[in-house]
Amino acid sequence: MTDTLVLDQPIITEAVIHLGDVSKVFGREGSVGAYRAVDHLNLDVVPGQMLALLGKTGCGKSTIFNMIAGLTEPTTGIVRVSGKNPFADFDAFRGKMAIVFQGDRLLPWRTAIQNVQLGLEMLDEPPADRKETARKWLIKLGLGGHEDDYPHALSGGMRQRVSIARAFATNADILLCDEPFSALDESTAGRLRSEFVRLVKENGKTAVFITHSISEALEIGDRIVVLKRPAMIAYDVSFGKEASVEERATIRERIGEVLAS
Repeated sequence: MTDTLVLDQPIITEAVIHLGDVSKVFGREGSVGAYRAVDHLNLDVVPGQMLALLGKTGCGKSTIFNMIAGLTEPTTGIVRVSGKNPFADFDAFRGKMAIVFQGDRLLPWRTAIQNVQLGLEMLDEPPADRKETARKWLIKLGLGGHEDDYPHALSGGMRQRVSIARAFATNADILLCDEPFSALDESTAGRLRSEFVRLVKENGKTAVFITHSISEALEIGDRIVVLKRPAMIAYDVSFGKEASVEERATIRERIGEVLAS
């Protein structure tokens, strides 16, 4: 089922992320222990969209994430990101996609500013430029004055801010986020969600955000895709920032029904 509630952006037909009739089977299909994680999935994400992929644990969200990131390939079907195969053309996506993981994955022997510079080093940016860029993003994320702190001296929320700064610093067009705020307390997570959405929109990024929380999906997304196991779309709804409280309540109720069925 696909519902479109309100759209507050121009319709763009060319998808930056395309999954066409994609299935993913772990093990040899038909053999004992084979597992179908994704089942004939069709999904297009247009430029500038903030897509929340929502579903219960084990529904295939992470498998979809890994295929988009080029970390695994589909068993059948087509995955294209900016027109290229992310698995076969993995190196072509250096600096084009950035990932924010559930854990901050900071290097403990590097300071905050050195951690943010990591992606820029891989892109061979000049040292002075990458330091300036890293400092700018740390300041944008409220970490001015903490540039030279090591991860052990930072709170969980601060470490995740460093991780987000690292993703934005490369100026990648596409951000892939795997439940990046799930380990934080709700107050901290809420503030980071708001900042993340603002930065994505201000900088014209496309984002795919994995979550198992209906509330988080409603806060993050301008489109929510609910998955059922094995990963297939059970509900797909787009809504604008002007969507009313009543409209959002209707979406929440429908999502709850889908996940409960």
